[in-house]
Parts: sequence; C-alpha cells; structure tokens
Amino acid sequence: MTNADAGAPDALWDCGWYRYARRLPSPNCGARPVGSVVDLVVLHSISLPPGQYGGEAVRQLFTNTLDWDAHPYYQGIRGLKVSAHFFVERCGALWQFVSCDARAWHAGVSCYRGRDNCNDDSVGIELEGLEGERFEPAQYETAAAVCAALAAHYPIAHVAGHEHIAPGRKFDPGQGFDWAELRSSLAWPAAFFPPENVKV
Repeated sequence: MTNADAGAPDALWDCGWYRYARRLPSPNCGARPVGSVVDLVVLHSISLPPGQYGGEAVRQLFTNTLDWDAHPYYQGIRGLKVSAHFFVERCGALWQFVSCDARAWHAGVSCYRGRDNCNDDSVGIELEGLEGERFEPAQYETAAAVCAALAAHYPIAHVAGHEHIAPGRKFDPGQGFDWAELRSSLAWPAAFFPPENVKV
C-alpha cells in the first residue's frame, strides 16, 4: 500500500509532482488506463542535437516549442510529440514534465514483464546523454533519489532501460550506463533490474 492509498500526507509528492524537480508541464500526456499499476521505471538517454549537452532543446522538445529549423538533425524528428516524466541534466539538475499519476509518452511500442504498452504503467526518466557513452555521477545520484522517492509512493518493482522494453528498436541508455552503480545506490534486489545488467 502506498502513502497515497493510505491517505497519509506525503511531503515529496503533490498530485504526482515531485517536490525536488523543476516543474515544466508538457501537453504530451494523458490519463493512465483504469486499474493500471505504476510499478516500472524506464530509463532513457537523450541529447539534442545528439551529443550536445547543456542547451534547452530537450525541454523544448517535450513542451512542443522546439524550433525545427534550428539544426539539420531536427528535420528528421519534425513534428514529434513526446514527453517523459523526468529529465536529468549532466549536472544532476532535475526537471519534471508530466505528473507521475498521468501517462507520459516516452516508451512507444514496448513490452516488459509480460505487459505491452509500457507507457500505461511506467515512469520515464530521461538522462541527458548519448547511448553508449558514460553518464555523470550527479546523474546517478539524482536518478537514484527519484527512484527511491517513486518507490516510497508507488509500488515500483522493476527498473529497465528503453533498450529492454523495446529491444531492437531502441538502444538507450546503452552500454555506458552503469546498472551496478544504480543498484548499489538503491540497495534494491537484483530481481528489480534487467538480469543481463546485474552484477552479483
């Protein structure tokens, strides 16, 4: 039973919005299906243009304000309407675009733990980075803090990468992501993580 189920106050959450994230609402979201259980965290990596860090482009993409003519790469994603619940910058700064009580558009065609349409019952965390490259210590710290806060409020039982829920179609966060570091920080059982990424 979560704090929300019990009716107890939760200082970390306000209607699915995390207290320690900078709030920037995205229109790219919707209601979760009735009866859905939010038990999955999906980790992604993103940078716009790819490999360039520190700008506003990712935030603009998630809020439908990206200038499609600002870079040649954007022509290939022109009109894309996506979102994630959270975005973690290289410095560890945390942004939230969609309430975790709602359905963000981050997973696409997907299947994990025997269920399709992972958007329905997952929380998406985007890490500023490029698949295959390493992530910063501050990003692991922030991601672990968010995962812990989520688990205190929702019945989280699984953490996976986009590559695990959409194999062959997506490859992020990629080989540069240190799953052992995240697991160590959270002290969660190995069963919570993709088995091929868990070091015992």
